[in-house]
Amino acid sequence: STVFSAQSQQISSAIAFQNPKSPNPRSRYRQRRPPASMDAGNPEHRCRCPHGPRCTRGPRHGGLAAAALDPRVRAFPMDAATQAMYREHGMDPVTLESDVTTAMTFLHYVLPSPPFVSSRAALSAAFLPPQDDGGGVDRISGLPEELLRNIVSRLPAKDGARTAALSCRWRRVWLSTPLVLVDADLLPAGCGSSLRVERAHAQRVESAITHILDAHPGPFRFVHLISCHMQETPGLLARWLQLLAVKGVRELMLVNRPWPLDMALPATFFGMATLTRLYLGTLAFPNTADLPRGVSFPHLRELGLLGMAIVNRDMDFVLARSPVLEILCIQANVLLKWLSLVSRSLRCVQIIEGIDLNIVVKNAPNLERVIIWTSSARDGLHRIVKIGHAPALSLLGYLEPARHLLEIGNTIIKVQMALTSFHLFDIYVNG
Repeated sequence: STVFSAQSQQISSAIAFQNPKSPNPRSRYRQRRPPASMDAGNPEHRCRCPHGPRCTRGPRHGGLAAAALDPRVRAFPMDAATQAMYREHGMDPVTLESDVTTAMTFLHYVLPSPPFVSSRAALSAAFLPPQDDGGGVDRISGLPEELLRNIVSRLPAKDGARTAALSCRWRRVWLSTPLVLVDADLLPAGCGSSLRVERAHAQRVESAITHILDAHPGPFRFVHLISCHMQETPGLLARWLQLLAVKGVRELMLVNRPWPLDMALPATFFGMATLTRLYLGTLAFPNTADLPRGVSFPHLRELGLLGMAIVNRDMDFVLARSPVLEILCIQANVLLKWLSLVSRSLRCVQIIEGIDLNIVVKNAPNLERVIIWTSSARDGLHRIVKIGHAPALSLLGYLEPARHLLEIGNTIIKVQMALTSFHLFDIYVNG
């Protein structure tokens, strides 16, 4: 299909663009440090790197993203039919497997970390053996329910669910606690690394997720789904998204584990009106042409599209239907050739490993920063970065003369010096 062909080619381009002399995939990011002005020192400052206001580096590995790259759930090889399909399109499956593994590594650097939960947390104090001094008394269950909910919210999902079996009161506590659901927490310790075992464990994780989504009334404070083989169970992802939409999810990180690369994001996704933060990876964005006018993301403030197959029309739709969106992060864009920014709320745009991407800021009165970490042009031609109405813009970088043509209003800015890159700050245009 057009989607998987374009996605595969652009993944290969993104990998080829990385520094071939560096054995460490983080090294390219380390070469570029944001200016000191990026660290505002204000935790309330919303125009920031997704890893926090004090982040002084490029995209980095999320704290729990390592679980997604764990050998227990590593990307699995293509089956014979998928290999034949790619060969028909002139692609080498072995090379593509390697490229996708590397691309997924970079993708997980960008994913935000889940909220802190303790993998060592336990309620063992509630079941101490009887002691003469009364040490066997269940003191935890006597705490106020608000405090108990706080405790349960800090447990891994499977341990939090187990508290519901302690008593009727604990079940009420679990049912009334906004959950943090991270699929990597559901993987059994010490599971094997063969292909068959990986899929078997993935199926158990999927079953556990389905059970939790069915049993808990919501809301779900944070959902992190990056370890499942969702494409192997037809309708599974659509069901999950429907449940999350009905029960209320605030933050969602959803990454498809290939193969196939062009797995479509179900249309039930558009019912998730409670979202405040959303990151999607290696999926095909659904067609928005026939959606009802009322579809919107009224609370969405942060959006990340990582290796997503999305066309210009659908990108415009998302921006138009997200009235409070402040942060937009795009990594390894697929099919998207023109990013047209029209938003009254947008404050920060980050482009990571942009491929053949033109950026036009048409009308963004509150936009403060446009940060292009890395970019490439497969045809060797310049890509346009055009600034229209953006009176609040104070940081624009990193622009590379070999790849970018900068336009501010009707003025084209050309750099005559032989520079590999330059930083541009505090732009003022009169007239």
